[in-house]
Formats: sequence, C-alpha cells, structure tokens
Amino acid sequence: MAKLARPGPRLIVIARPTFIPLVIAPPQLPISMDDDDATKSKVLQTTLAEINARAGADADSNHLAEECCVICLDFITDAAQASPCRHSSFDFICLASWLQQRSSCPLCNTEVSEIHYAFTDSSTYKTYPVTSTTKSAATPSSVPPQQHRSVPHRPSRPRRQYTHIPNPAPDDALARRRAVYAQNLYSLHVGSNRISRYRDFTPQSLSASPLLQSRARTWIRRELRVFAFLHPTDNTEEGDGTQGGRTRGRGDNAEFLLEYIIAVLKTVDVQGAAGQAEELLKEFLGREHARLFLHEVRAWLRSPFARVEDWDRNVQYAVPVVKVGEERRGRRGGDRYTPYRDGRRGVEEARRRYNPD
Repeated sequence: MAKLARPGPRLIVIARPTFIPLVIAPPQLPISMDDDDATKSKVLQTTLAEINARAGADADSNHLAEECCVICLDFITDAAQASPCRHSSFDFICLASWLQQRSSCPLCNTEVSEIHYAFTDSSTYKTYPVTSTTKSAATPSSVPPQQHRSVPHRPSRPRRQYTHIPNPAPDDALARRRAVYAQNLYSLHVGSNRISRYRDFTPQSLSASPLLQSRARTWIRRELRVFAFLHPTDNTEEGDGTQGGRTRGRGDNAEFLLEYIIAVLKTVDVQGAAGQAEELLKEFLGREHARLFLHEVRAWLRSPFARVEDWDRNVQYAVPVVKVGEERRGRRGGDRYTPYRDGRRGVEEARRRYNPD
C-alpha cells in the first residue's frame, strides 16, 4: 500500500492590517450670540446718532423740508446747495444726478464746482465735488462771428433739456408695491455689466458714498409707506390719544426705521450667508417681508436709475403684479396693507428700550 506523501510546510503570509487614519472634525459650535448683539448694538448706535444729527439740522432748516425740488418737483428730503451760485432749491440726489450729465446749475447755468449738503447750520455742511462736463462741449469760438449775426433772434429758452414724463399717481405706485408684498414677488436679477450699468455694492462702498446713501433713503422712504403701521395718514390704528398724536408717533417710527435700515446696510452684507440683515429686520417687518424688502432695496441700489419712478417702470417680475382690490380703495381697507401685525410694536419698543450709554 502506497504511503501518502506528507505535505510540506506551508508559508502563510498574514497581511498586516492597514489603518486609515480617521480625522474627526471638532464639533461645530453654535454661532455666538455676542456677535449678533454687537452687530445690533452697532446698528442702533449708528441709527440714533444719525437721527440726532438730523434732528439738530431740522431745527435750523425746517423751512427747507417744505420746499419743492425744482428738478423732480417733489418735496426736498435731503437739502443741497450748488456752489458757487448758492442756489438751494434742490434735493441732493436730484442735483448730483443732474450735474453728472451737465455741470451747470439748473437755475442760472453757472458752472458748479461742488455741492453742499447735510447742513447742521448755515456754515456747517458736507461737500460733494463736481466734475466739469464743459471740456468736451464745443466752444462758441469755433463758429465765425458773422454766422452769429446772421441767425435771427429767437425768444430765450432754458438751456436744460428736461422732458417731463408723467409719473404714476402715488396711490397707484403704492398699490403696486403692496401687491408685490402680497404676492411675495422677487424682482428679476440684472447682471452687472457696461450695458446694463448695474453695479454691486458693499457696506463699505455705501458708507463711503453720500450719493448711494441718498438713493437708499429715497427708495426706503417710499417703500415704508407700504406698511400701514408706519403710514402717518392711516387713521385706522388702535390706541388712545388724538389723531395728531398717533400721526406724529407713526412718523417718528417711520423715521427711526428708515435710519435703522440705512445703518443695517452700512454694517452687514444684504446677502450675507449668515443672514444677519434679515435677522435685524424681521422683528419689524416679519421674516418673509424682511427678506423680500432686502432683495428689492438691493435691486434698486444696484440699478443706474436716479428716480424711483424710473425704477418702477423698468423693474421686472416673473409673473404680472396684480393690484387686487385697489380699484376700490377704502373698501374693506384694500389700500391699507399690513403684512406684519407686530411691526409697529417692534419699532416702538426698539425706540424706547435702547440706551446708547
């Protein structure tokens, strides 16, 4: 019987285990509320400082607020004076926009070298330099003298070529803006390029630009009229006291919120990933409307338009803006849109509780 061969020794190779290092990220810490509080404190300090500064200026120049701007024919909200001619029947945003196209005074055609604005008294103000536009214009000496004499005399006419385009009635414009909030519509984005003339901005660029700040105030002042709890002519609010007292209170609330929003725009990025701007506004307007408001004010500030009416005509939405019930204003409060019922209380509490010290 044949013997089975005894198996030889086997070489067993045991693979050494490979260890893959596991990197464990440190736990994500919650955002410190100290940062939010510091931001809000800074915003409120800026707000109150601006309100106090404007209150002092208004005490010396209340008559200017009642005047009408000769360029836009609306009330002057930010008085400006052309230098050296010293004509002052202008709103700053209107005069600055005018002088960018033609550096002569709209009233006397004197070459303007700078704009005086933000008056605290008759001798204290800020200065905005004006770039001359006359260098590129044709000089009168290029025309022979005899040709001047051969031209028949015609009645003098103003040199400025300003074509007045009828604007929508204020009620219609406000009705459309209320419908935008009622339908929660966001204006379509327009890219920044040479053709569109849209430009992005930052808190730093807005803080450094009086023109941008004035544009922001112009739009925000109109937009806040959408909200009934801030509208000084709305007499449907509850509460005790005279109508005049309620009107002044709502006017103060609107002015506080206007400067508060300007301070927010100067401090934080409107579209920042942390959503700080939205957080700072939600207690006044509600989260949804704060988000929409910030989107719309950014669209306005990026645009090249100097007048809110021009922006109204050009801004586009994905669907038509339907003004529901506005053809029968006054019926069932159709033109008194209040998107956030706690807004008025929030503004009044913010005004009362904040102590800059």
